[in-house]
Amino acid sequence: MDLDDMALLASVARLGSISAAARARGIAISTAARRLDGLEGSLKLRLVDRRADGARLTPEGQKLAALAEPLEAQMASISRAAAAMRADGPVAVRITATETIIADRLAPALPQLWARHPGIAITLQSQGAVVSLASREADVAVRMSRPEGNALIVRALPAEQVALFASPAWLAGRDPASIDAADGPILAYDDSFGRIPEMAWLAGLGLSGAVRMATGSTRALLTATQAGAGIGLLPRRMAGGLIEIPTATPAPPRTPWLAVHRDVQRLPAIRAVTRWISAAFAQGGKAG
Repeated sequence: MDLDDMALLASVARLGSISAAARARGIAISTAARRLDGLEGSLKLRLVDRRADGARLTPEGQKLAALAEPLEAQMASISRAAAAMRADGPVAVRITATETIIADRLAPALPQLWARHPGIAITLQSQGAVVSLASREADVAVRMSRPEGNALIVRALPAEQVALFASPAWLAGRDPASIDAADGPILAYDDSFGRIPEMAWLAGLGLSGAVRMATGSTRALLTATQAGAGIGLLPRRMAGGLIEIPTATPAPPRTPWLAVHRDVQRLPAIRAVTRWISAAFAQGGKAG
């Protein structure tokens, strides 16, 4: 029995599918499936029920995955400890963030990172769902809701303002102050990021029922608003050419959060990357 395969089984149980576990662990889906097949052979148990609509763990697989959860965390801890013991630290750092943060904030700032640290290789994982830093699914996370966990070091990045906006075409000459947002349609966020403050703000204004499109993509909100689909909830700095729709109270500032696992926070590459991320956010630009 391969202990890493048991950790993979725990990842499948936690993330809900073989494909998600494979992506999180940086291996091909076919490799993950083959390793699970080998684990079934070693244990002489059927752990995965493969169906036309996807693969699910069998009751036996679920029970063993629950037992393997501490193992998954311990193996990740061993990996972090080994990295800390190496004199040069890790040379590759995986960052998970939303697609818009990756595309508009981090990717354009790569020259600044490599000007000072050319030996660091970066993987930018565009994921709305929160991944596990404890299980080394990523080394650094940037999230729009505050990550929780006693083993995480979390700090706030520079906040930005959000508001409701509409295109000139959608307004069709109407006074923005005359628009009742409760009539919709409002374009807003889904629950990909958890309970983010701007969605609680919409609910407090009684506007949740006017949401007609929900998405985890800020870019989708922007392009839909620009196309005249409705009233979009957007960062103010991304709303060039759009017109703000007044509300009774302003939206709370949007605060991105930077998180790293306590075990890796002092590694040279991690420290360099977190400083670079903080500088990228401090410099402004397009993010969401």
